[in-house]
Amino acid sequence: MAVPELHIRPGNPDFLDLPWDLPIIEWDNPHLVEMPTGIHRHPVVFVAYREGVYAIKELPVRLARHEFKTLRRLAKRTTRSARPAGLVVRPWADPHEEYSGAVITRFVDYAFPYRELVSGGGFGSRRTQLLDAFAGLLVELHLAGCFWGDCSLSNVLYRYDAATIEAVMVDGETSRLYDELSDGQRYEDLEIMTVNLAGDMSDIAASQGYDLDSADLEIGFDISDRYTALWNELTTDLVIGEDERYRIRERVSRLNSLGFSAADVDVIPQGETHRIRIRVSVGSRTFHTQRLREMTGIHAADNQARQILSDMRYHRAKHGKSYDPDSPTARTVSAMNWRVTRFEPFTARIAGLRPESDPIQGFCDYLNFRYAIASDRGRDVDSKVAFEEWIEAGMPGFDPEVTSPELGSLL
Repeated sequence: MAVPELHIRPGNPDFLDLPWDLPIIEWDNPHLVEMPTGIHRHPVVFVAYREGVYAIKELPVRLARHEFKTLRRLAKRTTRSARPAGLVVRPWADPHEEYSGAVITRFVDYAFPYRELVSGGGFGSRRTQLLDAFAGLLVELHLAGCFWGDCSLSNVLYRYDAATIEAVMVDGETSRLYDELSDGQRYEDLEIMTVNLAGDMSDIAASQGYDLDSADLEIGFDISDRYTALWNELTTDLVIGEDERYRIRERVSRLNSLGFSAADVDVIPQGETHRIRIRVSVGSRTFHTQRLREMTGIHAADNQARQILSDMRYHRAKHGKSYDPDSPTARTVSAMNWRVTRFEPFTARIAGLRPESDPIQGFCDYLNFRYAIASDRGRDVDSKVAFEEWIEAGMPGFDPEVTSPELGSLL
């Protein structure tokens, strides 16, 4: 069997036991698994290893090198893109053929194609979440200096993030990275997205036997509007008086409430006036994710982390010792106690009951349920009691209409 050149990133299998002498569509290998996927212009298969599930996409070696390099660089700038695991080069093949190269990426855990969400019967009730997630993904990629070039439903995965949806880019074949995008580049990316999504929605309507008039052809324009609103909120400078410095903290807190961190804050005097311009450099949308990881070592999506941090604050207030509950010592002790007595046993049981589902999302579903029954009954409900009631109720998912006011107290 011919052995190709393999460039594998640390922490992944060596993939040497795959039949690289054959095109991937001809493989018959025990590592092959079926995974939900969108429509692709190149052959794609999925393989399962102890380390996880991986997507392998076959394409001409020049494009494969470009995509692998782009995804590697992009992984250092944002968490909203597929993680590259390896590059495959078949030196004996014609470099212009798809067979000549392949890119291996780590499949996003507990994720599904956006096209599947849009095609499903529940799309109407989640339309707002989809639009926000799609717009947020484009904003984050553009803040990272990434011109996508081919944004479509088939190139995006989604996974549930507490009451919201998180979108992840999985195809970097047409992407290009810059230090900063111009307005023209951003607008071009939005135009490509609008056209591609109109075509996607037309295809979905036709595949389901609906008339073209019933297709949601305006979805791209709706996403563009939400993109513009979020982009302006994140990037517009703030002009304040010298006695209004408190507004700097308000500005940073607002960014944090949206999940973004503030990388730098520039203070720029405005000529001879007594006013200053505040320019905040926006970091990645991982503010709550980083905070939870620092406190507990738990990795969760940002809105999941925000919900969990709220539960930790509730736990500390209810079970904290007599010393200052907001002191660093109290926070550390309470976080350890919460993880051992609440999070770990609850998520372990969720994983046992629903091994195919994300246990952290399940924990957020439970928190949402606990707040809902407490609100209905007008009194607090013990965590363990609420957890058992949630299981007895069939482990219902997160109701986005039920939002705990505890979330706002974190910031």
